[in-house]
Amino acid sequence: MKKTFLMLLFVVTVLAVENAQAQTKTIVLVRHAEKVDAPGNNDPELTASGKERAVRLIKKVGRVKEVFSTDLKRTRDTAAPLAAKRKLQIQTYDPRKPQELVDRVMKSRHKRVLIVGHSNTIPPLANLIGKMELFRNLDDPEHRAIWIMRIKKGQLQKIEILNY
Repeated sequence: MKKTFLMLLFVVTVLAVENAQAQTKTIVLVRHAEKVDAPGNNDPELTASGKERAVRLIKKVGRVKEVFSTDLKRTRDTAAPLAAKRKLQIQTYDPRKPQELVDRVMKSRHKRVLIVGHSNTIPPLANLIGKMELFRNLDDPEHRAIWIMRIKKGQLQKIEILNY
């Protein structure tokens, strides 16, 4: 009986620790880098300066273990240098379903993730993750901001906004 109780206590403790760890995250949010102005092209590539910015992202976001991007060239190309450097696959998400993405990130075993999106998706994602309305959509020329959101035990602890 005592062995059974101790084994049950051990299993419950392990599950509680795993759940707490799963809820301790650093989520890095970034809008895609500068894109080519191509009227009529809904999926343009990055400009030369956009490609340079994507490379700079590597040093700014640290050692992420998972990378998420919408399924457009400009977001994938923003994430690509970092994903290549860390030998990670870029996982695509549907920007019309932000709660699904947040659930996926929070359930992930990885503690540090990068999400690349758009001027009208990254601020709402930050609001959703933070459970408060702080951020508005970005102006079209704004590509420099990185949101670093630190979550502990499922609660937002800190938001840092950096330029890159």
